[in-house]
Amino acid sequence: MMLDESGSSAQHNDAIAGAADLIAGAASVAVLTGAGISTDSGIPDFRGPDGVWTRDPAAERRSNITTYLSDPQVRRDAWRIRAASEMFTAEPNDGHRAITRLGDRLHTLVTQNIDGLHLAAGTPADRLVEIHGTVHRWECVACGARGPMEDALSRVRAGELDPACLICGGIVKSATILFGQSLISADLDRAERASREAEVLLAVGTSLSVYPVAGMVELAARSGRTVIIVNAQATAMDHLATVRLAGSASDLLPLIVSC
Repeated sequence: MMLDESGSSAQHNDAIAGAADLIAGAASVAVLTGAGISTDSGIPDFRGPDGVWTRDPAAERRSNITTYLSDPQVRRDAWRIRAASEMFTAEPNDGHRAITRLGDRLHTLVTQNIDGLHLAAGTPADRLVEIHGTVHRWECVACGARGPMEDALSRVRAGELDPACLICGGIVKSATILFGQSLISADLDRAERASREAEVLLAVGTSLSVYPVAGMVELAARSGRTVIIVNAQATAMDHLATVRLAGSASDLLPLIVSC
């Protein structure tokens, strides 16, 4: 059962009902989320028509570890943008909250987002994998020290353009995985296990173009699991989905995830 932007209203309703039945009948559900689940919370995505990288190509340079470490101006720009970021004032939307209705049936939620909104919505920390880290913590690349991001942002708002580590003087960044850094192997193992073990894999708001995380869908399909994709635009893996729903995650998830 598939739905795309050309689907009729009847097809749309049938697909929603089909997805809801599949999730309701599953003893375990793994969830993969991307930037599209947070756009209705006021956080722009990256690659969409109005995405961060679409509007500001320099933003991608700030997401590269080599450039971040070697160019002080890139770091100053990054801190200035962090201090005004929507991520620190955004609230979870109905899509984030709908996932929490899975309760004990949630196997693992793997998110590509760094905004912390799944935790804020009530997803248990022990079932959440923030595969790209979190913007709500800072870390020193030299000594590994970490702390609340608000502490670092307070220093920026007080006039420091590129706050250094107070312990060793090293370069400080958000506790996120930048391009050029390796993902945490234990997190990747948990994502792979969820794809193989959960009865249903629900992929929400992700273009499914960034590996290795996008491979969760392929692995789930090869393992004979049911795949449901919810995304505003088509993805390269729509053909692997049992149900593909086009639209807003905050509109669709409350309809397909029941208590």
